[in-house]
Amino acid sequence: MTALADTFARAGAEGRAALIGYLPAGFPNRDDSVRLMRAMVAAGVDIVEVGLPYSDPLMDGPVIQAAADQALRGGTTPADVVAVAGEVAQSGAATVVMSYWNPVERFGVEAFARDLAAAGGCGVITPDLTPEESADWAEATAAYDIDRIYLVAPSSTDQRLRTVSDACTGFVYAASTMGVTGARSSVSGAAESLVARVRAVTDLPVAVGLGVSTGEQAAEIAAYADGVIVGSAFIRLVLDAPGIDEAEAAVTGLARELAAGVRRRRIDGGPVT
Repeated sequence: MTALADTFARAGAEGRAALIGYLPAGFPNRDDSVRLMRAMVAAGVDIVEVGLPYSDPLMDGPVIQAAADQALRGGTTPADVVAVAGEVAQSGAATVVMSYWNPVERFGVEAFARDLAAAGGCGVITPDLTPEESADWAEATAAYDIDRIYLVAPSSTDQRLRTVSDACTGFVYAASTMGVTGARSSVSGAAESLVARVRAVTDLPVAVGLGVSTGEQAAEIAAYADGVIVGSAFIRLVLDAPGIDEAEAAVTGLARELAAGVRRRRIDGGPVT
């Protein structure tokens, strides 16, 4: 059983969704990014997404773009991202990298899977890679026991949902709305129906992302999804903090709120006992 499978199984046994937190490596700098992600884990995050900063993001909103730009100005490289993921994994949380495909391809497909596995990472989310273009990646990840996570959206046809889900091995990332990332005052109503449609074609866990920023929203999604993904809300707190101590306190507080949210209701709609 992979670290992701074990984490989702453990959360399911507790009658709750897993909490997944995202921050870019190197933001606000290399060491502090590790510190903040470890703080997230200590406060209740089950799975950490370590973002690989990229200069030409397709689906990142302004908040994540600002964080990625800061990390890139600080000289963060794909090798740094792998190293950061390894340090975060030492906290005991299942740790995955979120990356656009170009940096992985330039690093070397097999080398990226190999080095991430050696560091302790367990999966990669590739938002702009399609299963049809993934033959080399599928071979490399299978060789090094790295989970592959692809995205589906409300606009995906049922056949597309099946194709993408069949290519996934860790979980299926369900984008709750069309458009770029960013915290929202409410989560799209399309998310619940999308999760139901994905569940009709796969037994893999389904995690919902794009727009979650409060414990109440986390509880809402945890009522029907296996995982709740939060990114921009964490980043905004760090951007607004006057220093790293304040940033750590703010990130810790939000992680605790979200962790309480995913525990508020069982996935089947019943109360957590």
